[in-house]
Amino acid sequence: MPTIRVELLEGRTPEQKKNLVQALTHAVVETLGSKPEAVDVLLFDIKRSDWATGGQLWSERK
Repeated sequence: MPTIRVELLEGRTPEQKKNLVQALTHAVVETLGSKPEAVDVLLFDIKRSDWATGGQLWSERK
């Protein structure tokens, strides 16, 4: 049972998440030969104040 963990900056729409989950599931089915019902995708929304790149919080970026 493949499990995919995806961490995203918050703000994606439910439609975007749905499309991502479908695309990831399809990729696993095509690549690994898994059945769709065996693929788990976990989405984690991260606040901009809890994510930093290059020493700068995303909440402080302009």
